[in-house]
Amino acid sequence: MPPSSASTSDAAKPAAATGGVQSLERAFDLLERMADAGGEVGLSELSASSGLPLPTIHRLMRTLVACGYVRQQPNRRYALGPRLIRLGESASRLLGTWARPYLARLVEETGETANMALLDGDEIVYVAQVPSRHAVRMFTEVGRRVLPHTTGVGKALLANHAPEEVRALLGRTGMPAATEKTITEPDAFLSALEEVRGQGFAVDDNEQEIGVRCIAVPVPDSPTAAAISISGPTGRVTEAATDKIVPVLQEVARELSVALANQNPA
Repeated sequence: MPPSSASTSDAAKPAAATGGVQSLERAFDLLERMADAGGEVGLSELSASSGLPLPTIHRLMRTLVACGYVRQQPNRRYALGPRLIRLGESASRLLGTWARPYLARLVEETGETANMALLDGDEIVYVAQVPSRHAVRMFTEVGRRVLPHTTGVGKALLANHAPEEVRALLGRTGMPAATEKTITEPDAFLSALEEVRGQGFAVDDNEQEIGVRCIAVPVPDSPTAAAISISGPTGRVTEAATDKIVPVLQEVARELSVALANQNPA
């Protein structure tokens, strides 16, 4: 699911139209545009994408630099600052807390371990998990980071990204094999993403860990790119079981999407 960004008309809306404080809205819009651009941009790039005049952007960026949310690089470009890390970590923990009841329902209905993961930069980070009650079960530590090409949640999160964006990401991370089943060629991975788009869910079939199968779906309209999944031994998470599990995953993803939206009322 690709990150969203405000349109030029959104950025130029007067405060009265959105019910907020215009300078705050513009500052957060610029931060999101910086994140969409990979974390580092020049003022002219921000002006072109936002539609704001350079003096306005320069004033806002000076304030963000003074607060530590942006830093100016030696090359005069601007990068996201370290103070955002603490905010992001706290937000991820809260997101995981809100998701846990929905993951618990997945465990109840499928019998397998349920996970929630985010796309953070070029990596997948797990932010919540509810374990299966089976003695033999899958366990992924909350906070663990993995490369997207090895996981079902990674496929679910990248499926609607433009192919050139996916190729660029894979070029930055490489495609090391976690197992002999891991997809290690960009063309093969893009074909797998096309399959995900067609069927509406992603599968990790022994690609992250031998003996483990994972089924994942994106959380629609999530405030940040998120996916939920169930994972378990291949002997239980069979193709036949997949037909029953996928509708449950998709229903819970929709309900979680509504819940997350309600955490941030207009």
